[in-house]
Amino acid sequence: MEPINSKNAPEALGPYSHGVKVGNMFYSSGQIPLTLEGEIISDDVQEQTKQVMENVGAVLEAAGMGFEDIVKTTIFISDMGDFPKINDVYGAYFPGKLPARSCVEVSRLPKDVQVEIEVVASKMEP
Repeated sequence: MEPINSKNAPEALGPYSHGVKVGNMFYSSGQIPLTLEGEIISDDVQEQTKQVMENVGAVLEAAGMGFEDIVKTTIFISDMGDFPKINDVYGAYFPGKLPARSCVEVSRLPKDVQVEIEVVASKMEP
């Protein structure tokens, strides 16, 4: 197991890594809409989703992967009514093959944000 942390994503809020690599697999911790300075980007769910996806991208890059390597995502949202707005932003990051996905409404997320996303990715060696 290789812990992965990115200097281009906000620091973890607790005792965990941004993700871990095991062989050709990468498992991310949930990413929330924090800037590098640790501030919540906005109250707007679409802006929050964009920041989350940018944080996911930074963590993937640190693992030597990209969005094209994602095989599964899990989205946690505080209001299922926001699903269409989140989906619009999320979908823009996957112009090719789409990964499997789950989306769950939860009662509360860290720092009372509206969206959190975790990913599983696999990099097949050429």
